[in-house]
Amino acid sequence: MASSEPTLDLLAIDVDGAIEEMSEPLPSTTRRTLLGGAVAGGAALIAELAGASPARAGGLAKTKRDISILRFDLVLEYLQAGLYTEAERLGALPEKTLGWARVVGAHERAHVRAIKGLLGSKAVKSPSFDYRGVTENESSFIKTAVAFEELTAALLKWQAVRLDSREILAAAATLHTVETRHAAWIRHLIGVLPAANAFDEPAPQRKMAQLIKSTRFIVSSPKPKARKKQPPYTG
Repeated sequence: MASSEPTLDLLAIDVDGAIEEMSEPLPSTTRRTLLGGAVAGGAALIAELAGASPARAGGLAKTKRDISILRFDLVLEYLQAGLYTEAERLGALPEKTLGWARVVGAHERAHVRAIKGLLGSKAVKSPSFDYRGVTENESSFIKTAVAFEELTAALLKWQAVRLDSREILAAAATLHTVETRHAAWIRHLIGVLPAANAFDEPAPQRKMAQLIKSTRFIVSSPKPKARKKQPPYTG
């Protein structure tokens, strides 16, 4: 096991590029209780949405805040899923690294489908990505993968108390635990201490957008679906 802890965050990734912030800062209100029993059934809900077609998934997000949070998360999941998918497609990484990348990539693609299911017609399309050679360089790929997994876990922790829907909160909780396991698993495989600290701090959405911006992986912003205009009154 490595004797020292390497820097594994988005600011340490030696790439260039930018991303626009995907949403405005969210209100800082909190709740008296976080889960309050809402997690029961969350795994079943997210599994159902992950396997649902867009036509079946009507969308559970109803409030402006929930929609804003889930849209931000969807772009982040698009970014993660794209990273692993491109690595698998190129096949330039060593087989050991590709082995765990395939497993994690399948999970991230399932997360994309699930969040799109929660949003329904309010989901944004995937932006375009340029991973700038990271998916062909093992060291850069590992640092990026760990950073994204830890980033997502910290973000979900911050968002949890800001969600309005108990059902969406339950679904988000099931994603959070998987993202933390991803990070710990990858760190273990590369010989880095899986949990460096006794406590994990949440990371606010604006900070996450700034960190993602530093990677310049996103080269175009997703466009929300245009609302249908009502026909003019002609009576």
